[in-house]
Amino acid sequence: MRILHVLATLSAEWGGPPKAAVDMARALAARGHAVTILAGDEGDPPVDLGPARAAGVEIETFPLAFPRRFMRAPGLGRALAAAVPGADLVHIHSLYLYHTWTAGRLCRRHGVPFVLSPHGSLDPYLYRRHRLRKWVVEGLFQNALMRAADALYLITEEERDLARPVSNGAPGVVVPLGLHIGDYAALPAKGTFRAAHPEIGDRPILLFFGRLNFKKGLDLLVPAFARARARGVDLHLVLAGPDDDMADKVRGWLAEAGLTAHATFTGRLAGADSLALLADSDLFVLSSYTENFGIAVVEAMACGLPVLISDRVNIWREVAAAGAGRVEPCDAERFGDAMTEMFADPAAMARMGENGRRCASDQFDWARIAARMEETYAGLIAARRGG
Repeated sequence: MRILHVLATLSAEWGGPPKAAVDMARALAARGHAVTILAGDEGDPPVDLGPARAAGVEIETFPLAFPRRFMRAPGLGRALAAAVPGADLVHIHSLYLYHTWTAGRLCRRHGVPFVLSPHGSLDPYLYRRHRLRKWVVEGLFQNALMRAADALYLITEEERDLARPVSNGAPGVVVPLGLHIGDYAALPAKGTFRAAHPEIGDRPILLFFGRLNFKKGLDLLVPAFARARARGVDLHLVLAGPDDDMADKVRGWLAEAGLTAHATFTGRLAGADSLALLADSDLFVLSSYTENFGIAVVEAMACGLPVLISDRVNIWREVAAAGAGRVEPCDAERFGDAMTEMFADPAAMARMGENGRRCASDQFDWARIAARMEETYAGLIAARRGG
């Protein structure tokens, strides 16, 4: 198959969609398909493109122009006009943006099957944000594109349930995201990250790994962390991820709680640096108000870390069923109590870590998931062709 993935940007600052698209493309190319990624370029460091290119994925980016809020990239539009007619299927990532309109319009014009990945934007928590602006875009093109799409490409059953009321009747297919598990087989030696951050000492590391973003429940995490420390758990909080207009607020909350000295901000980490942090951490925490998938959760599990997540992280059922950690509602006291209880039972935490490692390998390995993705694409292509 000739598969074209289209994105607003490959910037690492955008979090999940760029990583998901690049990993999907890499997995499909490894199965022998001709895969291309076309995206806008914000000028930021991109997600790691090396393994995808090594697998044979062709990747090209194009500079943005006014209006940047709409992620308009005229060069991308010209490249899509040339590439879409020759594709067997186009996978469009994210909604409401220039690349969505352009790629979708070209697919309709040339009769090319296409799928839309909302990446959580149809979750009620995010769907309500900037509703007037989105309503205008929906009227201009987004609703029509959803109705015309061969499918909404969703990554959890939870996402499908949340999206159904506003999906304009578009059929949904569910295929999870994954990891290239081999990338996590050999971790750096324990102590590597701690050696670079002597302020941590030998205290257990409570790890938040992701964008410092409004939806991540950081306003719950800080008081939960304070509650656990007040109950005698001598934790050190590490916040690893790019600032998305929340770092100053988090620092303020930590200062108010007298915990500035007990927290470390690393900024974005990647590659060996991120693996070193995962190897040295003791508990991964994600108290998000909404999380379409939670690839960082799976990364933590792949490294043998127990996890503590909210029931708004859409893979919470898989985590709970695997016994890979604790799932709590979005409540600071409940999170603080869970931290306290988990650190009081190191043997149980070790079992959770091993359960998580097995879960990541059994359910979230791209080597397994790529076959489902291939079958899904092939079925949509055949349905469009009437075969």
